[in-house]
Amino acid sequence: MASPFYCWVVLLLLCLGNCYAETMVPAVYVFGDSLADVGNNNHLHLSLLKANFPHNGIDYPGRKPTGRFSNGKNSADFLADKLGIPTSPPYLSLSSSSNKTSLYLNGVNFASGGAGILDSTNSGQCINLNKQLDYFSSVYEALVQQLGSSEALNHLAKSIFAIVIGSNDMLNYVKSSSANKLKTSTQQLVDSMTLSLQDQIKRMYNLGARKFVFLGSGPIGCCPSLRHQNKTGDCNSEANYISVLYNKGAASLLQEMKEQFGDMSYSFFDTSSAVLQYIQQPAKYGFVEVKAACCGLGNLNAKIACTPVSSYCSNRKEHIFWDLYHPTEATAGMLLSTAFDGSAPYVYPMNIRQVASL
Repeated sequence: MASPFYCWVVLLLLCLGNCYAETMVPAVYVFGDSLADVGNNNHLHLSLLKANFPHNGIDYPGRKPTGRFSNGKNSADFLADKLGIPTSPPYLSLSSSSNKTSLYLNGVNFASGGAGILDSTNSGQCINLNKQLDYFSSVYEALVQQLGSSEALNHLAKSIFAIVIGSNDMLNYVKSSSANKLKTSTQQLVDSMTLSLQDQIKRMYNLGARKFVFLGSGPIGCCPSLRHQNKTGDCNSEANYISVLYNKGAASLLQEMKEQFGDMSYSFFDTSSAVLQYIQQPAKYGFVEVKAACCGLGNLNAKIACTPVSSYCSNRKEHIFWDLYHPTEATAGMLLSTAFDGSAPYVYPMNIRQVASL
């Protein structure tokens, strides 16, 4: 039988561990698209961009669809898990809550499936990034009213601001007409995105954000939807090139902002490089299927999207992609683990753990 002293030490260590997790950051505020949406689009009654139906959520606790574009957890969930705090609730689910200001203290998720940096991306079907920032501005005002300006700013300065955005702007461009591409070059698209992003991140900063986590775009040309359009089933090289340009632009922007605002810190994760490693060396990372979607119908399960009538794979941990565009829970978890504890060239100038610990 264990001695009382031993039991006391174990309890103390458990308490310290839990206390550390709880105080690592007080909250996470999430901005982005379907890679981080935890249910906001469920509340957009006119939107077709939803995931609140089977087979989405088949591996999520309760095995029910929640609005996540995944078979289970997504990047927002895994980030919260790593930080030792609950997943931030979708903003639109809190609108009718009587104590929503108190709930804002624990973090809020504004991410919306289909959202882009540019207002024109999937307009009317999602909450674009500028609108997400409008919502956060309301949260900021509510926190100031409840805590006072000084305490509210102190709370936000310790919190993590996670951003997962850009893929939809690029996907819309890649799928657009040749005439549109003649009118706007890939570099012009990326320049437009980064210029808008600069204003958007500065707006977050002006509303109290100091710790930023930016998850860059994956290699969008390798998603099943774009592979399906290629007779060989290979990745779309144009789309992947745009992803690289965008990631470089976003990383440079964050570095410039850090130089401008000395009290800002950030972690940038090169999702594209990490996913390409999984695709090129699948066995090393536990994957078997790198091309096809787990859920869908037709060639690469990418001719028809993941719907209740679609088939889905049983070996979901061996698939990189869940559906036409999104990673499986296994992929999302592996990527977030690298972003949280990894190092250059994938994550820099700090990983998420280091930013959270500041």
